[in-house]
Parts: sequence; C-alpha cells; structure tokens
Amino acid sequence: MHTFLKKDIKQRKELLLAKQKRAGQVKTGKVSETVLKRSVFKQIKRRRSEVMLHAEHGEDCTAFQVAPDEMVVLSTDPITGTAQELGILSVHTTINDIVTSGAEAIGILVSILLPENAREIVLKRLMGEMESVCNQLNIEILGGHTEVSPIVKQPLLTITGVGKVKKGELITTKDLKAGDELVMTKWTGLEGTAILANDHMEELTTRYTKEFIAGAKEFLQEISVVKEAHIAKKVGVSCMHDITEGGVYGALWEMAAASGIGFEVELERIPIRQETVEICEFYDLNPYQLMSGGCMLIGTSHGSKLVEALKQEGIPAAVIGRAIEGNDKVVLREGERFYLEPTKSDELYKVQ
Repeated sequence: MHTFLKKDIKQRKELLLAKQKRAGQVKTGKVSETVLKRSVFKQIKRRRSEVMLHAEHGEDCTAFQVAPDEMVVLSTDPITGTAQELGILSVHTTINDIVTSGAEAIGILVSILLPENAREIVLKRLMGEMESVCNQLNIEILGGHTEVSPIVKQPLLTITGVGKVKKGELITTKDLKAGDELVMTKWTGLEGTAILANDHMEELTTRYTKEFIAGAKEFLQEISVVKEAHIAKKVGVSCMHDITEGGVYGALWEMAAASGIGFEVELERIPIRQETVEICEFYDLNPYQLMSGGCMLIGTSHGSKLVEALKQEGIPAAVIGRAIEGNDKVVLREGERFYLEPTKSDELYKVQ
C-alpha cells in the first residue's frame, strides 16, 4: 500500500475517533434531558415504599414518609457558576428548591472542597456567609464535610437542604394541569445578571457606569423565593418550580415535560430588567436562557389572584401564559409562534 494512502486512512480514522469522542461529551452546565434519561434515570431503580417523590426529570427534590402525616423533603445543589458570594448563593439555591415543594426548610448539610492553595480565611468567609443566610431563614447548618483537594481549582460547595411537609401538601413539578395559568415572579436572568456584574465589573464598566453595574449586583438581594412560595401555597397552586440553570425557557420546558403537557407563553409578558438587557447585549446572551435563581414559575388556576397577593407583599409577578393539552411548547413573539427546544446549556457558561 502506498505511503500516502496509509497516511490518508490514518487521518480518516483519527477524524472518526475525534468525532465519536465529541459525540460522547457533555456540555458545561446541567446535562441535557436526553443524557439524563439515557445515562442517569435508566440506572435508577425504585425499591423503597416510603419514598413519595422519586428521582425524575424536572424534580429538584425527593420526599419520603417518616410518620403517618409527615414527610421529609431533601434537595442537593452544587454552586459552580461563580466564585463570588458563594456561601450566600449556595444556601439560597438549595432552600429555594425545598420551599417550592411546599415544605418548611429546617437546615442544610454542607460539603466544602477547597483547592490546595486555599487560605483558612476563605473557609471562614464561606462559613460566615452561609451562617448569615441561615440566620435570615431561621434554619441550621446541620453538619457536613470539609476537605482540601488537588482536583478542584476554586472552592466547591455542595449543599443538601432538609425540610418537612405534611402528607397531602407536597407540591411537585409534574402536577401542572392543562388550563393552569403560568405565573412568573421577579424577572428573567436575575441570578445570572448579578453573577456577571460581580465577576466582570471591570470589563462591564468600559461601557456602563459603576452605579449601573452596582445596581445589577444588588439583584442578589432578591435571590430567595421563600416568601413567594409561602404566599403561593396559601393562594393555591398546582406546581411550583424555581428558575435556575437554563433560565425561564429551561424552567418552562422542565415543568411541561415533567407533567406531560405543553404551554403557550407570550415573550412580551416575561418580566425583564434593563440591567439584564444591557449586560446580555454586551456579552451577546439570550436573557431567557440565563440563570434566574430568585424567580419562580408557578402553575395555578388563580393567576390574577396570585399576582395581586404577591404584589401586595412587594414581589413583582406576571401571568406569562398557560399550560395546554398536547406537547407543543410555544413562545408567542409579536404575533408569531415559535416552538421551544430543550435548553442545552445556561448562557452564563459562555462568559464564565
């Protein structure tokens, strides 16, 4: 065989192997629905009768019965999108999951991995941030694990939230019903905007004023959804879902997919702040697929009543659409219909 032919075959094999390798890789951020179903949920078997809420796509919590009328609710989250305000974000993110299930939060378990060059002051700061949030929410740090590891480049926190709920009061993502109105609280991209403002203030001030960016950083003060979850539960809801990675589009998809139905939402009704618009334009990001911790998506038959109840407590909210029969996931924009696809990765990771 000629040398050039051998070389050509070798190159073809290398290209094929590279293509196969790329096909097996998962992208930064949440893994896709397809990968979750194929490589995660297919491996999980159900064995315990006490478990009332099993591992499923779109569900951020699990729940198991501990007494005839009471259940324990658990949720776990890592924080990987930022090194700033890590302790604050980690606690709120996990407790937001707990309260959207209708549960009362009790405390958290904390796993902290520190890089080899980390100073003790970093650990002390993280613990101080977490304890300050726990004090605000009247919950406890129940225990955990702290370790220095050469495999991490920056502090990595994984938080497990613990809560309790009366039997019959558990709220799940999969209980959205056709005809329910979809209520969204606060504004899209809330968390991602704050993270970008915190992590990239120097770069952003080449175009915007320091005061403008400082206002975006203050979005973190709105990161908790405990108050709105309590209000929504009193008004009456079918389901609640906190909007995190993948933004409002990702949350809409997860809620509808978990419930086996579709939705129609109007883009113009989705609340958005000017700070988010500007920062997303600066980095060429889609604000509707940007991390939105601090926002909730709620399915309810009392949309207007819920919006009014939330506004009376100073929480911005809007009815952005409704759940529908079938599987169509539709966004209406200036009278045109667009079919939503699963969010592949949060927009934040394009910049981080």
